[in-house]
Amino acid sequence: MRRHIGLVFQDTTLDDYLTAAENLRFHAELYGMPKSTVPNRMQQVLEMVDLWERRDGLVQTFSGGMKRRLEIARGLLHSPTVLFLDEPTVGLDPQTRSHIWQYISELKRREKVTIFLTTHYMDEAEYCDRIAIMDNGVLVAIDTPEALKGSIGEDRVELHTDDDPRAIERLEQQFQIKAIMSEGAVTFHVPLGEEFVPRLFAELGIAIRSVRVARPTLDDVFMTYTGRTIRDAEASSGDRLRANPWMRARGRR
Repeated sequence: MRRHIGLVFQDTTLDDYLTAAENLRFHAELYGMPKSTVPNRMQQVLEMVDLWERRDGLVQTFSGGMKRRLEIARGLLHSPTVLFLDEPTVGLDPQTRSHIWQYISELKRREKVTIFLTTHYMDEAEYCDRIAIMDNGVLVAIDTPEALKGSIGEDRVELHTDDDPRAIERLEQQFQIKAIMSEGAVTFHVPLGEEFVPRLFAELGIAIRSVRVARPTLDDVFMTYTGRTIRDAEASSGDRLRANPWMRARGRR
């Protein structure tokens, strides 16, 4: 079973005093890879994460982003069918986070690997095919990002037109949509607002000067299903850890 699983831990587990190539060769030994396959596979995964030219560099000279990319390459070296990523971008700057996700998307396409990841960044969860929300160890929701957002409400659409009162009448007559004036805009709610906008331009019959679609976010989804924000959830996890000496002792081992 272990040969089918790759793992990237939240905290760095590389050997800093070794080179990138030496870290990968050691990993290959642990997973019993045939020696004849290691050089080509090593080049393949290092090129995927743009580290082939730094293969002989000591890991202690690498930046945090480079170390994370090397760990992803190491997790893929033995060609697993499932890859687990534990908060793969925690502590990285926004630009490096974006690059890491480019590599993750590329490896999913090229390696045909199933990826399980944990993250507290809701914008990263948008990349996933399916999302599971955990609350105190209990699975409270699981579905696609779009379905989860759709489950908590419709999109809010705000219009400015050449004749707002007439636009409200037309929305009710033509589309059976109840609209109101709110903060100077014609406002209503529909499912899949972005898909509705082209029809609105084609059939409303009144010149539209601007449109704004506000969609439920995954932060809204998390709040709806757990009753608290991601920041609250992180804080409460830390409180539980500090309150439990056994957990603190176990974490130091």
